[in-house]
Amino acid sequence: MSAITSPLLTPEQYLAQERAASHKSAYYRGEVFAMAGASVEHTQIKDNFAAEARAQFKDGSCRALTSDRRVKVSATGLYTYPDMVIVCGQLQLEDSKFDTLLNPQVIVEVLSDSTEKYDRGSKFAQYRQIPSLKEYILIAQDSPLLERYVRQPDGMWMLAIFNELTATFELASVPVRIPLTEIYRGVKFPVDAGRQRAE
Repeated sequence: MSAITSPLLTPEQYLAQERAASHKSAYYRGEVFAMAGASVEHTQIKDNFAAEARAQFKDGSCRALTSDRRVKVSATGLYTYPDMVIVCGQLQLEDSKFDTLLNPQVIVEVLSDSTEKYDRGSKFAQYRQIPSLKEYILIAQDSPLLERYVRQPDGMWMLAIFNELTATFELASVPVRIPLTEIYRGVKFPVDAGRQRAE
């Protein structure tokens, strides 16, 4: 993301501008940040994950929402668009426009060179301040790797790593199990990663 040079905006001004815009931007402390377009692999991984999760939810109380859904971190004022969120039960929305989610249970981000440091660092630090958030998932796009952070009763976050195409990824707070071959279906890894295409 890169900051858009402009006077500082209030959240209300940002939302009005964002709802009329043809592209997505994040917002934090008065600044608006243009969100870069995603690679084919990035989009494929996100869509694969969402499709598998939706198929397993069926008619249950949980739903998987992809990056068109804006999320607000109420404690910090960050507005952003995660690659995917899972929310169970009633959606809590900021206002009558019904387009800003306040209570994600799971947030998924697909890593890229330009966002990895932010996704692992200050963005995760802000996400941790969402009371409803139970899991944070980071997915690499250049090799088979998923990192699952799960909030513990004492507030600590426990990490589990899934890094073999033969493995099955499992969420801890929602009944979803997805083979890594399905998450990476159609994705071609870089030759120098020494990996094979996920068929």
